[in-house]
Amino acid sequence: MQILHGHQLKIFDQASIVTVGSFDGVHRGHQALLTQLTEQARAKGLRSVVVTFEPHPRIALGRSEGFELLTENDEKAAWLAHYGVDTLVMLPFDAQLASLSGVDFAKSILQQQLHAKMLVAGYNHRFGHDRLAASDLSLPGLELIEVGPFEVAGLRVSSTIIRKLIAAGDYTAAEQLLGHPIKRIEQ
Repeated sequence: MQILHGHQLKIFDQASIVTVGSFDGVHRGHQALLTQLTEQARAKGLRSVVVTFEPHPRIALGRSEGFELLTENDEKAAWLAHYGVDTLVMLPFDAQLASLSGVDFAKSILQQQLHAKMLVAGYNHRFGHDRLAASDLSLPGLELIEVGPFEVAGLRVSSTIIRKLIAAGDYTAAEQLLGHPIKRIEQ
């Protein structure tokens, strides 16, 4: 898997299908997105790209009290490679990026820099400082595939719920939602 940092985007020159998010834990909900991403990329002959942020937006925005990451960046990258992603883009989450609207982010990062033809997004994904819903993002040349919520044993899968399960000591339930052991993947 190719890993690019924000300043390296100028070297990206292939048509792509992208998904965007923190992907903390690379849990079963994320895995559903990644399956859509990689299957569509293969079917359409596009490069599969995951766009994520460093540091995590909650940390960058000063909202990290009591917040613990489920995966560090190297572990996240290893899981994304395991699930068949072609390229991981690590964008620095700074004031400039945080100030972009959802439309500006999609146009400037996804379409202009990553040559995205398709976007795979979770049902509750929001873009930019204006928190634009992916379903409200309508840009010519950017097709949207929206992936619905993912549940396991009646629990909606999310990084927040997994963190709560781990904090409560329920590692079995946390691992069911993760879809893999809590321990680090071999790199």
